[in-house]
Amino acid sequence: MPHTAHIRSHRKPRRSASTLAMRAGVAGGVLGTLAVAGASGSANAAEPVTQTLELPTLTADLAAQAAQSADATQQAASNYQLQAERDAAAAKAAKQAKADLAEAKQKAAEAKKKAQEAARKAAAAHASRSAERTTLSTTASTGTATGSDTTSTSTSTATGSAAAVISFVKAQVGKAYVSGATGPSAYDCSGLVQTAFKQIGISLPRVSQDQSTAGTQVGLSNLQPGDILYWGSAGSAYHVGVYVGDGMFVGAQNPSTGVVERPLSYDPPTGAVRVL
Repeated sequence: MPHTAHIRSHRKPRRSASTLAMRAGVAGGVLGTLAVAGASGSANAAEPVTQTLELPTLTADLAAQAAQSADATQQAASNYQLQAERDAAAAKAAKQAKADLAEAKQKAAEAKKKAQEAARKAAAAHASRSAERTTLSTTASTGTATGSDTTSTSTSTATGSAAAVISFVKAQVGKAYVSGATGPSAYDCSGLVQTAFKQIGISLPRVSQDQSTAGTQVGLSNLQPGDILYWGSAGSAYHVGVYVGDGMFVGAQNPSTGVVERPLSYDPPTGAVRVL
């Protein structure tokens, strides 16, 4: 026996086919288990992917809600601003209305004061004219003199130019009154006076306002035949006539009466001028 006979061989014994088959089965089982585990792991790993795919939809919804909320906030702010502007406009209008009312009251008070002043002046003027009317009526009926002022009460004292003027105006009595007319068939008040004095070569202004300042102012208690009578203020008279003596005057009164002869008491004049 060789001396190495008792030493075991270091070569690995050959594996039998059954052993290999068993091991292959175990390995297959393990791989199958790993495959199942891998599949399961893959399935489990897919779930976050699904959740990640849903995030954009969620984000879009939130953005839409935020936009709607922003729009609502902006609209509310616009409404508040509009209401504030309306309130400010209303307050301004109320303030202006109050100021206008105060101004209107002030103007009304001023107008009332002016009306009262005008009424006072009118009353004073009426009283003055009434006093003048009394004086004229007295002097016309008595023919007396007061102091150095005398009133002629008869046309018999009118001579020369004055007599010619008086004769002319008396001849026109009964003719029509037409505004702007200067004869020979119709006259207005200043047209009659102007034409009468033209007969004796005296040229007078055309209108009553100017005729009332054409000569020397004389008092109503010192009238002479041929004097020009006027109604209204000197320089702004609205009517004129000719004093013919005996407390009478001739004038183109109005369209209803035409040229008439009337007593001074019928419509007392305001003043008189003398051009003769």
